[in-house]
Amino acid sequence: MLYQQIARNKRKTVVVMAAFVIILTLVGAGFGYLLSDTPWTGIFIALIGSLIYLLLVMRDPANMVMSLNHAQEIHEQDNPQLWHIVQDMAMVGRVPMPRVFIINDPSPNAFATGRDPDHSAVAVTQGLLDLMDREELEGVLGHEISHIRNYDIRLSTIAVVLVGVISFLSGIASRFIWFGGGSRDDDDDNNNAFVMIFKIVAIVFVLILGPLSASLAQMALSRNREFLADASSVELTRNPQGLISALTKIEGSQPMKQADRSSSGMYIENPFKHSGSLFDTHPPTSERIKRLQQM
Repeated sequence: MLYQQIARNKRKTVVVMAAFVIILTLVGAGFGYLLSDTPWTGIFIALIGSLIYLLLVMRDPANMVMSLNHAQEIHEQDNPQLWHIVQDMAMVGRVPMPRVFIINDPSPNAFATGRDPDHSAVAVTQGLLDLMDREELEGVLGHEISHIRNYDIRLSTIAVVLVGVISFLSGIASRFIWFGGGSRDDDDDNNNAFVMIFKIVAIVFVLILGPLSASLAQMALSRNREFLADASSVELTRNPQGLISALTKIEGSQPMKQADRSSSGMYIENPFKHSGSLFDTHPPTSERIKRLQQM
């Protein structure tokens, strides 16, 4: 059952990432058509823009995210128990030891970030350390190490970049249309109903459907990777009850005060406790626990 869940979640991830590329291409094509009556210009801008943005973001994502969430780096002598649990989980997961951070917040939570397993970091809140026993900490940190091992930290960064590029193209297109660029038509276009319909479809997709679809795909990717990290944590600890107990405690806690909203999808549980929406970055905790109980 465990390995079937892992394989199924990996297949879903491939589908979602393919959807991302398709949405980006379509938005680029619509943008190019509105800008210069040719889709290839927009596709080129979208792909090159994504690549440049990705290279800039991937230079040092860990320090940036930790700073936004007010996390302080620690070493072995600062908290030996936490350090050794992270070390043990990294050893079992066969990944390099990540940097370890603590966030001074009473709400229990944790996340992982970084460019790849060689440049990764995990952060836990003080509330997590205060409320969890060793088995629960192992379950949570096994989850975070799984995000590193499964390259979720890289996937989430790529998703953020693609959504950012799509939103950027949508913003430029809206200004172009608003300031009269969208009214640029020649005589043939004015008499061609097909061209007018195509332009209307391009406008609707670039301004509304494209960004909306990208956001939904990003949320679906995040939810899917949470299920995968849960299953992978059990693979590392061989103890689903530790993670089940930890998730139960985290679900009943108060929202975080130190969390950055742009980083909410990285946490093991939404730090702002919103739920019940298509735009949720996390699946319902009850569903996660149900799946863990079946392992």
